Amino acid sequence: MKTKTPYKFIISGGGTGGHIYPAIAIANELKVRYPDAQFLFVGASDRMEMEKVPQAGYEIIGLWISGLQRSLNFKNLMFPFKLISSLLKSKSIIKKFKPNAAIGTGGYASAPLLKAASGKGIPCLIQEQNSHAGITNKWLSKSVTTICTAYDGMERFFPSEKIVLTGNPVRQDLLEIASKRTEAQNFFNLNESNKTILVLGGSLGARKINQLVANTLPYFIEKDIQLIWQCGKLYESDYKTMATESIQVHPFLNRMDLAYAAADVIISRAGALSVSELCLVGKPVIFIPSPNVSEDHQTKNALSISEKNAAILLREKEADNDFQETIGSLLTDVVRQQELSENIRKLARPNAAKDIVDEVDKLLRNTRKV
Repeated sequence: MKTKTPYKFIISGGGTGGHIYPAIAIANELKVRYPDAQFLFVGASDRMEMEKVPQAGYEIIGLWISGLQRSLNFKNLMFPFKLISSLLKSKSIIKKFKPNAAIGTGGYASAPLLKAASGKGIPCLIQEQNSHAGITNKWLSKSVTTICTAYDGMERFFPSEKIVLTGNPVRQDLLEIASKRTEAQNFFNLNESNKTILVLGGSLGARKINQLVANTLPYFIEKDIQLIWQCGKLYESDYKTMATESIQVHPFLNRMDLAYAAADVIISRAGALSVSELCLVGKPVIFIPSPNVSEDHQTKNALSISEKNAAILLREKEADNDFQETIGSLLTDVVRQQELSENIRKLARPNAAKDIVDEVDKLLRNTRKV
């Protein structure tokens, strides 16, 4: 009896954690579904995926690729050469690895890789994390078979017949945080009778959010509000001296599940994965999106939630005047807290990774029928 050849999956996504972690989550779910499968990641040779993907246990090959810069500079002059080089190398990788399916989660490297794969007739799927599609996925949308999205209304960017609403893959340890409340309070040494605010600015930190929190510390201390303040590695030296018994300053948080479980209110940027996680967590959220990202997609992500009365959107330009009042009114309005929690929880998609892999399964089945 002939043994069935294991499937081979080639996956590309990188540049930022927002592209890398969904790619790894999809690979992990594929591995559960197909234990004998072979995996190969393709990334940009000088970006963080070259470190994060091997840490997750997968092989990765780097391409000489980068994005176009907004200003005129030498890097833009090199872009055509990098793109041609990456397309040629991608074709070589595809020819050698012979994948059964190709998956892209955004980022520079996924453009040449998915273009080369679709050109060879390999079934391709892309996953878009944001409510405003990235330039790479928009470019690839005509070539691929399936487009998995995290938000409604993506027909503005993609062919409607290819879209499947799946959500973003998120950490599974966030599914049961309600049961971790006591453990979380003990872990962070919190007073259970006082309110706790969790402040998140990403692994590197968010300068504006840090400034707002620092300026509001007298109010937090006066009102006996506890803070779990993740200031980011870049800003640790600026803010660590502000720590007190009730104001905890962390460069990063290793136990995000417990940080979420301990919080009564969360202040956060609005990156795609953060938004997806916060929907799952189901706590009242104040989004302060970064206005400095491409196409202002964080504001658009936050708007897609706040328009459903599921979170509060506070723009940076309004925050200096409205930050303290916004927090104070939310902390004293229990009905509003409950309303926001219930509404944001309705938007959660805890099975996103499984749903995306279901779409990969369909690609494989359709290929077998041909």
